[in-house]
Amino acid sequence: MKRKQNKDFSHIGDVIQHIISQSRAARPNSEMLKIWELWDSIVGPPIAENARPAAFKGDILLVNVTSSPWMQQLQFLKKDLIGKINAEFGKPLVGDIKFKIGSF
Repeated sequence: MKRKQNKDFSHIGDVIQHIISQSRAARPNSEMLKIWELWDSIVGPPIAENARPAAFKGDILLVNVTSSPWMQQLQFLKKDLIGKINAEFGKPLVGDIKFKIGSF
């Protein structure tokens, strides 16, 4: 079966923006963007180099990490991270954090 070629290309920035907007459908864009902006100062440089927020699902923040050891370490720090994030926002924005190995 021959595949039809698509001559209508989309700019990669448009594709990425579309994907990001779909993954954040349950959470206002401004809150996810603010978490991205404040992440380094909330968690500190060592964690920021090895973990990045990826998306919201309800009150669960999904975070990509670089390795299994970092995922394990962050499990121990989860309550503190949730507390710091919620304190920064002044409201209970994050109820839980799920970590997974992924790129960022």
